[in-house]
Amino acid sequence: MFGFGIDKKTIYIILGIILGVTVLGKLTNPASLLSLLFVIPGVLIAITFHEYAHAIVAYKLGDDTPKYQGRITLNPFAHLDPVGSILLLVAGFGWGKPVEINPTNFNRNIKMSTGEALVSLAGPVMNFILAIIFAVIYGLIERFVISSNITISIIQGILLSIIVTNIGLGIFNLIPVYPLDGSKIFKNILPYKAREWMEAREQIFYIVFIVLWISGILGQIITPIISAAFNLLMKIV
Repeated sequence: MFGFGIDKKTIYIILGIILGVTVLGKLTNPASLLSLLFVIPGVLIAITFHEYAHAIVAYKLGDDTPKYQGRITLNPFAHLDPVGSILLLVAGFGWGKPVEINPTNFNRNIKMSTGEALVSLAGPVMNFILAIIFAVIYGLIERFVISSNITISIIQGILLSIIVTNIGLGIFNLIPVYPLDGSKIFKNILPYKAREWMEAREQIFYIVFIVLWISGILGQIITPIISAAFNLLMKIV
């Protein structure tokens, strides 16, 4: 995820400190600690299917790179990024291990820019599909399961965490800032000159993204959007 000559270790140390403070705060609160256990299945499912979607779409378009790197699998360990996964666990948005692709390998019946946009879009779309599927399952339980017990409550809690996590990962990755999927989608639908201008300034956008992330401003912007999307989906279900 990190690049452009910015010290990766420094970024990881900063994010690690933020994570440490967040986790310590949750450890002192039994309810928050229990909520973390509910979120783990959502994180594994959201990241695994998100990255798998990138890999399988690239492969279907003719690029064997994800296959050679062992990314066309639903094994979570092939897709988890340590920092991104923990952030998704404690903050509700993060990232997986990026799927590397080579657009020059795409089938000749599709433009490289279009193919790259489709591959990038596949991850968030997969998350939204999963959110809908698990929301429907939650709705069916609410409607048809008459008796309620601790087991049903736990299942519903896990389902809610899966729904929220998938919505969070999907929306977060649609932000049009490098290195997120949204930047690759956005720049590949722009005219050539505009795309060239954007690519020349990716490092600036990247630094802005890191500043917004660490300062918490990004979270303040995206959290209400995730909540609104979740509430809308649950109302529909």
